[in-house]
Amino acid sequence: MKGTDNLASSINIPKFQEDLISWFEKEQRVLPWRENQDPYRVWVSEIMLQQTKVDTVIPYYLRFMEKFPTLEALAYAEEQDVLKAWEGLGYYSRARNLQTAVREVVEVYDAKVPDNPSEIGSLKGIGPYTQGAILSIAYNKPEPAVDGNVMRVLSRILLIREDIAKPKTRKLFEQAVRELISESNPSYFNQGMMELGALICTPRKPSCLLCPVQEHCVAFEKGVQEELPVKVKKIKKTTHSYFALILEDNAGNILIEKRPDEGLLAQLWQFPMIDKKKVDQQHLQTFIENKFETKIESMEVKEPVKHIFSHLVWQLDVIYVKLKQSIKVEENTTLVTKEGISTFPLPVSHQKIHKQIPDTE
Repeated sequence: MKGTDNLASSINIPKFQEDLISWFEKEQRVLPWRENQDPYRVWVSEIMLQQTKVDTVIPYYLRFMEKFPTLEALAYAEEQDVLKAWEGLGYYSRARNLQTAVREVVEVYDAKVPDNPSEIGSLKGIGPYTQGAILSIAYNKPEPAVDGNVMRVLSRILLIREDIAKPKTRKLFEQAVRELISESNPSYFNQGMMELGALICTPRKPSCLLCPVQEHCVAFEKGVQEELPVKVKKIKKTTHSYFALILEDNAGNILIEKRPDEGLLAQLWQFPMIDKKKVDQQHLQTFIENKFETKIESMEVKEPVKHIFSHLVWQLDVIYVKLKQSIKVEENTTLVTKEGISTFPLPVSHQKIHKQIPDTE
């Protein structure tokens, strides 16, 4: 392991800062959350950008900020409206935690995002990276904001071979940033590090000849930049198989159900899912009639849907079921028109199922 004292001892720190910040000033992308340093705007963007690409986030961010332009607007919005605005971004706990934290800021901190590590770090959903990003970008405080891009850049610049998949390694990189960060312009320094990782110091085939800090990079000097960062492969994902049922009653309404308040995709709406371990295709009709206390007119197999989460895979066999009669509605289920389904927040996988309903765009 690289020594924990003076990680950046091989670097001309003032020159590194100057080269990085000058490059960022000239080459930074025009992004909506960079229009100003408003901490709420920075906060929303950083939460959205977690595990999501910039190009994907931009239209969501613009719509979200139009709908919830202030801390107060988000704090007191209906949670289902917030989830609907987040629909398609995934990792929905981010949206719920953001709203909870924003409400605390409004009620406890008089609608002013805290500008110190202890207070902002206590808010729900704000980890070390988001804390550092808000404090440095919005408040110009020299706090580290270490994400995957920054770890990749610094693993090459400083030749750090620690496994970046290990939580303890983040502390090493936070220390490195504290040694390197510009006291006079921490906002541009941290954004420059992130931008460098996104545009130049990419995971594969980094554009070293275009790099503004190439002369400081130990990995480039030794020709080992593509060996870094070190990241041990994740455990293989498990696959879960379900029947996903589009149940249409004799009045043309569709049954949807609300997921539990906690856990995966909490409080989103979906078409009923039946674990394939419980029933096979041959006995599915009888199972549906018994479970929903109804009679089936016809069943049609639609296009299957596969959805990959960070830790598991859903394999959904979609079955369109027309019923001869009405259907039993229980707690956390509701009957809606085909058009009305679009007003409910659905996971991406179930948005794909929704599009397969006849007469639905």
